[in-house]
Amino acid sequence: MVRRGLMAWLSRVGVALVALCCSVSVLYMLACSPRGDPRQLAFPRHESLAGKEEYQAAIHEREGHQKDYINSLKQQVAQLKDALQERSRQLTGLQGQSNGTRGAGLDQVLPKGTQADLLKFLHSQMDRAEVRSGAKLPSEYAAVPFESFTLQKVYQLETGLTRHPEEKPVRKDKREDLGEVIELGLETLNRPKDHGHTGQRVFSASDFIEGIYRTERDKGTLYELTFKGDKNHEFKRIVLFRPFGPILRVKNENLNTARTLVNIIVPLAKRAGKFQQFMQNFREMGIRQDGRIHLTVVYFGREQMSEVKGILENTSKSAHFKNFTFIQLNEEFSRGKGLEVGARVWKGGNVVLFFCDVDIYFTAEFLTTCRLNTQPGKKVFYPVLFSQYNPSLIYGHHDSIPPLEQQLIVKKETGFWRDFGFGMTCQYHSDFINIGGFDLGIKGWGGEDVHLYRKYLRSNLIVVRSPARGLFHLWHEKFCLDELTPEQYKMCIQSKAMNEASHGQLGMLVFRKEIEAHRRKKKAAMKTNTKKV
Repeated sequence: MVRRGLMAWLSRVGVALVALCCSVSVLYMLACSPRGDPRQLAFPRHESLAGKEEYQAAIHEREGHQKDYINSLKQQVAQLKDALQERSRQLTGLQGQSNGTRGAGLDQVLPKGTQADLLKFLHSQMDRAEVRSGAKLPSEYAAVPFESFTLQKVYQLETGLTRHPEEKPVRKDKREDLGEVIELGLETLNRPKDHGHTGQRVFSASDFIEGIYRTERDKGTLYELTFKGDKNHEFKRIVLFRPFGPILRVKNENLNTARTLVNIIVPLAKRAGKFQQFMQNFREMGIRQDGRIHLTVVYFGREQMSEVKGILENTSKSAHFKNFTFIQLNEEFSRGKGLEVGARVWKGGNVVLFFCDVDIYFTAEFLTTCRLNTQPGKKVFYPVLFSQYNPSLIYGHHDSIPPLEQQLIVKKETGFWRDFGFGMTCQYHSDFINIGGFDLGIKGWGGEDVHLYRKYLRSNLIVVRSPARGLFHLWHEKFCLDELTPEQYKMCIQSKAMNEASHGQLGMLVFRKEIEAHRRKKKAAMKTNTKKV
C-alpha cells in the first residue's frame, strides 16, 4: 500500500516536472523568437514623451547591468592573473634553488603530486621544442622564423598592410612579455656566483645588445638574449623558454668571439662597378670597424677581371689588408660552384663562412650577430635581409636621393624583409663540409641556396632564421628577357614590381593622372576665388 502510494506520488512529481520543463521551453522559445524588431518586442513604441522616457530608462538599466557584469569579469580575470603570477614566481624561484634538478623542492609550495606533474609537463614542452638541439624538418615552410628585438624596437617579418618591419612594441602584452624576459635575464646574470664574493659586476639594461624569439604554437616561446660581457668581444647569452606557463631557464653561457674569423665568400662575374661599391663597404665595416675578417672572391671568366683585381689590390695597399683570396675560374657562372670552391679552398682553422653577394651591404654589428648565431655542430644562421626599394621612386627626383648610408633605414617606405631568399647565410666551415655543400648540378642564379637550406633543416642542427637589421640588399634594376614565355615574363614583371616600391607608392604611380587633375582643379578654383575678392 505504502509502496503504491509512493509510486503514485513519484508519478505526480514526474508529470509536474515534465509540465514545468515544457513551460520553460515555451517561454524560452518566445523570448528568443527572431520575429519582429527585438526593440519593439521588449519595449513597445509609444508616441508620448512618457513612453520615450520609459524606453530610455529601460536601456540605461540594461546598460548598467551589463557594466556590472563586465566589471565582475574584470575582477575575476585580475584575481586569476595575480594568482598565476604568484605561482610563476614560486616555480621560478624553486627552479633556481634546484640548480637544474627537475621538480626539486616543489612540495614545499604546491600540494604533493601537483607540482611534480606541472613541472614535468612544462619540461616536456621544452624537450619537444628546438631548445637544446635541432629538429628534422620536412621543408623550408616548416621552419618557424625568429623575430629580433632591442630595448626600443621589434624587427618582425609578418607586417601586412598595417604593421611595420620595425616598430616599438605598441601592444601592452608584447611590452610586458619582452620586458619580463629581459628582467629575468638580468636577474640570472646578477645572481651571486659564490658566497662571500662582493666584487661581482652588476649587469643593467644598458648591457643588453639584442634578443631573438619565436613561438611554436604547440610548445611555447624560445628566447635568446645577448648581453655585453666583461671584456671586448666577450658576451653573455641567456636562453629562456616559456612553455605556455612560467618561464624556465635553459642556459647561461659565456661567449668569446675575439678570435672568431669570418670568411666572406663572394662569387662574381663582371659587375666591376658593383664590386667597387662593395669594397667601400667592406673596407669600412669589415676592415676598419671589425678587423677579424677574410675575403674570398671567386671570379668567373676573364671579362672585367683586371678591373676587379685592381680594386682588390688597391684596397689591400691602402688599408694594409692581406687577408684575401682571389680565385679565377674559366667557366660559366654558377653561384653554387663559386661558394663551394671558395669554402673548400680554405685550409685554416674552423672559420665562420658568410656567403654573400656583391649587391649586399652589411654593418659591423651584423658580423657580430653572424658570429653569435652560429655554433659548430649546433647552429647555423639564415638572416632575413632588408631589401631596398628603388631610390628614384622613394625619393622622387634623382637629385634628391641621399647618400647610400642614409638610405639604409628599416622602414615600410624604404624596403621590405626579403623572407623568400636563403642565399645569405653564416655557418661554420665544418658544418658546411659535413652537410655535403651545394648541389653543383645547379647552374646560373637560384636554386642552390634553397637546396642547402633544406639540408640544414633536415639535419640535427638548429637553424636560426630572423630579421637582421644590419644586412641590406641594395636595389638594382631587374631585366625581363624577351626569350621568356608569356607566363614567365609576367612572373618576372611581378617580381620586378615587388622590388620597386611599397604598396602605397605604387598606388600613387597608378593614380598619378587623377592626382594631377585634382591639383589643377584646386589651383583653378583658387584663382577664381581670388579674382572675385
